[in-house]
Amino acid sequence: MLDTDFFRRWMTAVAASVEREASHLTELDSAIGDADHGSNLQRGFTAVTAVLEKDAPATPGAVLTLAGRQLISTVGGASGPLYGTLLRRTGKALGDAEEVTRDQLAQAFAAGVAAVGQLGGSQAGDKTMLDALLPAAEALAGSFEGAARAARAGAEATVPLQARKGRASYLGERSIGHQDPGATSSALLVEALAATADGAGA
Repeated sequence: MLDTDFFRRWMTAVAASVEREASHLTELDSAIGDADHGSNLQRGFTAVTAVLEKDAPATPGAVLTLAGRQLISTVGGASGPLYGTLLRRTGKALGDAEEVTRDQLAQAFAAGVAAVGQLGGSQAGDKTMLDALLPAAEALAGSFEGAARAARAGAEATVPLQARKGRASYLGERSIGHQDPGATSSALLVEALAATADGAGA
C-alpha cells in the first residue's frame, strides 16, 4: 500500500530530478520552445516541496492536489497548467483514502493524463508530454519500473516527430529531430515515482 509519506517522497524526488536536469530541459526547449522549461519546472517543484513541508496534507490525494495547485500558481507558460492538471486530477481521483494500491494509482494517473489531453487538445504522436504519459499510464497497471521505461521510451520517440501542438508546432518540419522537453520532464516524473517505489520496496 502507498501512504501519504510515499506521495510526499515522490514529489520531493521529482523536485530533485528536475533540479538536476533543469539545464538539459532548457537546452531541449531552446531548440523548439521558449528556452524556459527547465527553469520554470525547477521553480514550480521547489515551491511544491516547500508547501508540502508547511501544510502536511493528510492523504495521498491531498498531496497531489496541493502539488498541482502550487504548480498552477507558480509556473508560467503552458507547463504549469498542464502539470497542475495532471496532479490535481490524479489526486482528485484518489479521493480521501489514507492508503492506495498501485492499481488505484494507475487508474487515477490515467484520469490525470486524460485531463491533460483534454486541456491541451493533444493526443499521442503530437510531440507533447502525452507521448511519455500515455504509455506510462498504461504500463503502470503492470509495474512502476515498466511505467518508467515506457515514459523514457515515449520521450525518446518524440525525436523524429513533427510537433502538432504547442509552441513547437509553429516550427513545422524544423521541429523534427529534437526531443520534446515536456515529454522528457514527464519521463522524469514517472522515473521519480519508480525510484520512490523501489526505495519503499513497493
